[in-house]
Amino acid sequence: MFYKTNGFKLCVAILIGVIVFLLPRPEGTQFKITGDTDQILLQNVAEHFLIMPGGKADTASYILKATTPGSLEASAKFLVQKARDMNLDTITVDYVDGLSPKAKRFLAILSVLVILFVVEPIPLEITAVCIGVFLVIMQITDVKSAWAPYMHPVVIFIMCCLIFAISLDKAGLTKRLGYFIIKKAGNSITRFTFIIAIGLGLASSFMHDAAACAIGIVTMLPLMRAVGIEPHTNTAKFMMLSLPFACSCGGMGTLVGGGRCMVSAAFLKEFTGIEITFFDWMLYCMPAAFLTVPIAVFIVYLVFRPDPKFKLPDFDEDLGPMTLIEKKALTIIGLSFVLWLTKGLHGIDYSVTGMLGVTCLVLFKVLKWRDINDNLEWGTALFIFGGGISLGLAMGYSGAADYFANLFFPLIQGKGWLVLFIGVGVFGALVTNAMANVAAAALILPIVIPMAQLEGVDPTILALCLGTATSFAMLLVIGCPPNAIAYSYRYFKSSDLTKVGLVATPILLIVLIVVASVWWKILGLI
Repeated sequence: MFYKTNGFKLCVAILIGVIVFLLPRPEGTQFKITGDTDQILLQNVAEHFLIMPGGKADTASYILKATTPGSLEASAKFLVQKARDMNLDTITVDYVDGLSPKAKRFLAILSVLVILFVVEPIPLEITAVCIGVFLVIMQITDVKSAWAPYMHPVVIFIMCCLIFAISLDKAGLTKRLGYFIIKKAGNSITRFTFIIAIGLGLASSFMHDAAACAIGIVTMLPLMRAVGIEPHTNTAKFMMLSLPFACSCGGMGTLVGGGRCMVSAAFLKEFTGIEITFFDWMLYCMPAAFLTVPIAVFIVYLVFRPDPKFKLPDFDEDLGPMTLIEKKALTIIGLSFVLWLTKGLHGIDYSVTGMLGVTCLVLFKVLKWRDINDNLEWGTALFIFGGGISLGLAMGYSGAADYFANLFFPLIQGKGWLVLFIGVGVFGALVTNAMANVAAAALILPIVIPMAQLEGVDPTILALCLGTATSFAMLLVIGCPPNAIAYSYRYFKSSDLTKVGLVATPILLIVLIVVASVWWKILGLI
C-alpha cells in the first residue's frame, strides 16, 4: 500500500515540519537585555516594559517584562529596533519565556528529524547527515558550527571504544571468554544465560554495549542451534532478550559503556563548565549497573520461562595458555583504561589517549588497518553520534532549550531534586525508545540543565540521570543498538521485547532512583 512506502513516509515528515513552521510563534513577555550598562535602552522603553524584581539596571544584563502583552511594542523586535535607532550596537536582546524565530525554525527541523528517525524512510546515517545540512539551510548556525560536532572529541572517543571491541574479537579473547562461561555454566540453559548475560552486561561498562551484546549472541547461537532451540519459543526469547537488556543496563557503568554517557558528560561541561571524570562517573553509576544488570535478566526470566528439557552439550576443549597477541591486546587496552581513569592527573583528553591506544594496537600488530576499516560501523560512529551532538548543541544555542526549560519549570518549581530527577528519568527512558539514546540525551540535557539551575539543583545530578535512564531503551527494537542486534537474528518478535520492556522499565527506574537517593547522598552529590 502507498502509505507504507518510503516516499509517503518522507512526505509526511516534511509536511509535519511545514506545519510546525507555520504555527503561531509564542513571543513571550520577558526579554533578557545584555550590554546596557548605562540603562539607556531601559529608560527609552520604560513606558512598555518593567524591570523584573531582582534585576539591576547597572549590571551587564537584566530582564524586562512587557506591560502590554500582545502589542507590537511588547516584542523583541521592538526592543531590537529601539536599540538600533539609538545606535546601541553592543546591546543584545534574548528571549526568556518566548520562542525566538531561530528556535522555531529549529523545532520545525527537529519535528522532521524525529519522524525520520522513527519510521526510517531513509537510512539513519543519511538522516543524521541531514542534521548538519538542515541547520545551515535554515540559518540556525554557520557551516563550521554545524559540522564540527561530527568530529567532536566524544565521537572520537566512541570510535576508540568500538575499535577496542574489534581488537578483542580479532585477538581471540571473546572466544576465550565464551568458552570460559560455557565451562562454568555446565549443561543448564538457565545458568548459562544468566552467567553470559550478567557477565557481558557488567563487561559492557568497559566496552561498548552493542559490541558486548554482539559477542554474547555470536557465542550463544551455535549452542542454541546444537540443542535444537527453535525461534519464538520461550527459551529462545529468554536467551536472546536477556543479552540486550543486560548490556544496555551495564553500559551506564562508565563513560565507555555507551555514547549516551559520554554525551551527557560532554554536554554538562559544554553548558556549565562542570566536568565529570571517568573515575567520577564510575563511582556514581557503577553501583546502579551492578544492581540493574541481574535484575533485568531476572525479569526476562520471569516473563519467558525457559524449558528445562534443553541441556547444553559437554565442552572439554582446552584453548591453552593465552597467546602473545591476546596479551598485547589486553595490555594496550588496560593501559588505555588507566589513562582514562587518571585524566585528572595528566589532563589529556579521553579521545587522545584512546587514539594512542588504537595506534599501539596497529603498531604492535594486534590489528591491521583493514580490520578497522572493514569492521567499524563508520556511519554509526561518525554520523549518528556526531549528528546527535550537533542537534543537541543546536537545541541550546537556538534558544529552544531555554524556551522549554521556562515552559516546564513551573511544574517542578520548589519541589526539589527528587521530583526533577524522576521526571527527567522517566522522560529520558521513554524518549530514548524513539531515537538513538545519544540523540535523546543530547536533546533533553540542554533543556533540563537550565531547569536545574533555576531550581538550585546541581546539574551534575541530571547529567548522570540522563546517562543512566536512557540505558533503559527496552520498549522498541529501534531503542538502542543491542536491541536491534538481537532482533536481527529473528528469534523473537518486536512485541516480545515490548512485553518485557513494559515490566522492566518501571522497575529499573525505581532501582535507579533508590541508588541516587542512597548512594549519591553518601557521596555528597545530593
